[in-house]
Amino acid sequence: MTVQLTVLKEEQASETRVAASPETVKKLKAMGVSVTVEAGAGVKSGFDDNDFKQAGASVTKAIVASLKKADVVVSVRAPSAAKIKSMKANALVIGQLNPYQNAAGVKAMASQKVQAMSMELMPRITRAQSMDVLSSQSNLAGYKAVLDATAEYNRALPMMMTAAGTVPAARVFVMGAGVAGLQAIATAKRLGAIVSATDVRAAAAEQVESLGGTFVMVEPDEGDSGETAGGYAKEMSADYQKRQAELVAEHIAKQDIVICTALIPGRPAPELVTRKMVESMKPGSVIVDLAVEQGGNCKLSKPGKIVQHKGVALIGHQNVPGRLAGNASELYARNILSFIDAFFDKDKKQLAIDWEDEIVLGIGLTRGGEIVHEALAPPAKAAPAKKKPAAKKATKSAATRHKTAARTAAKKPAPRKRAAKGA
Repeated sequence: MTVQLTVLKEEQASETRVAASPETVKKLKAMGVSVTVEAGAGVKSGFDDNDFKQAGASVTKAIVASLKKADVVVSVRAPSAAKIKSMKANALVIGQLNPYQNAAGVKAMASQKVQAMSMELMPRITRAQSMDVLSSQSNLAGYKAVLDATAEYNRALPMMMTAAGTVPAARVFVMGAGVAGLQAIATAKRLGAIVSATDVRAAAAEQVESLGGTFVMVEPDEGDSGETAGGYAKEMSADYQKRQAELVAEHIAKQDIVICTALIPGRPAPELVTRKMVESMKPGSVIVDLAVEQGGNCKLSKPGKIVQHKGVALIGHQNVPGRLAGNASELYARNILSFIDAFFDKDKKQLAIDWEDEIVLGIGLTRGGEIVHEALAPPAKAAPAKKKPAAKKATKSAATRHKTAARTAAKKPAPRKRAAKGA
């Protein structure tokens, strides 16, 4: 039987991306997959229904009927509860399912007995690079963050020599040198700014400096690389955080633009920029908080808003990759295509999901009605202790037994002293 794949239209108002593009539809069709796209799914990304039809997909408004027979369902965000209920058992659901903040959705997918794959949990290994949605989307977010900052900043970024005098270059400080941070550094540098950056991972220093930035970091705790086995930044010790905050506070007062990108998977975003730090910055300075949807690296930033605090603008745009929806959708769609292609039997033209594979183990959330991801699965229940055989029912109360024992002891004659040996 032909594999049936359904592309969902995103329901969140702030979500502009789509999980397939005309390019990936053509490639899926060439693999022998039948593709159905929910009507209007690509409009916000610049793909209309005719683009998908010309690529070989069917377009439907009857999404419930499509979901009931779909073997694979792809989306950007987690599907709604109503759509999950329409899916058939064992369907493969692929998307950024946000498992740590969407426990109800994960439970609903387990109850529906679908195989849920959360793409943002993709292991950072060589085989999975083409499937890494965090990298593809963060790259665009870092670029757009600099443009958003430039739009709010009321001065030029590069140094300019004019007959009327010199315009000094803006100083840009990037907090977090992951994919988004490195792209922000590269973009700000191309625009002529003086760029510095910080990160808890000592290994990031070489990458920052290779892009022309200055690395700002205190000495790490002994033997601590600052990253997890998966290559992500991790939460550091209280002592390290205190020393780093002191260094950052001194550095940040001299900056014109600060771009915050620090996130810890499964945890609220760490606070990097305090109120005191914001108030130390010059009026007209700008802070872009890419972590605002996870609580923010600055508590003064607000999701979906540009906040002014004592002359400093704090930008908290939501879904920053979605602000470049066309490119973001193309890259995300390729990430999904790469995953499907890796677990597709070309001869039989069927899916061949291997639950022993480290990629599937890394992103798989639910299977056979159970939540199976090690970070989400409930702890195994301890085996119940064996019941001790019931004691025989006592005929006397404890108090009565004690009194009887005392009277008996009083009636017994005192024991004779034994003669010492050799006496």
